[in-house]
Amino acid sequence: QARLVESGGGLVQPGGSLRLSCVASGISFSFYDMAWYRQAPGKERELVATVNRDHSTTYAEFVKDRFVISRDNAKNTVYLQMNRLRPEDTAVYYCHAYYTGNWGQGTQVTVSS
Repeated sequence: QARLVESGGGLVQPGGSLRLSCVASGISFSFYDMAWYRQAPGKERELVATVNRDHSTTYAEFVKDRFVISRDNAKNTVYLQMNRLRPEDTAVYYCHAYYTGNWGQGTQVTVSS
């Protein structure tokens, strides 16, 4: 029954930054481990980063030292700060609450000159 709404995507030049947001409803947000995934055209969905209930984080190798995932439980929101963006970061980005089966519409991130 979780509902997730992503926002913040757009067109950015290589080396630029973007902050994505995901607002969750229908769940007790503070009890859920959260994640950001992305899917590029012609590729399988891949895990980008996770932030757990205790605020611990993990990152995929391809975003280490560039992206920061965080959460604000008071706002039922998970963020993905994306820095030093590369063209290969172009994808639709989705957030996910573990143990739920619902996904939002995603937000498009395009990195191009």
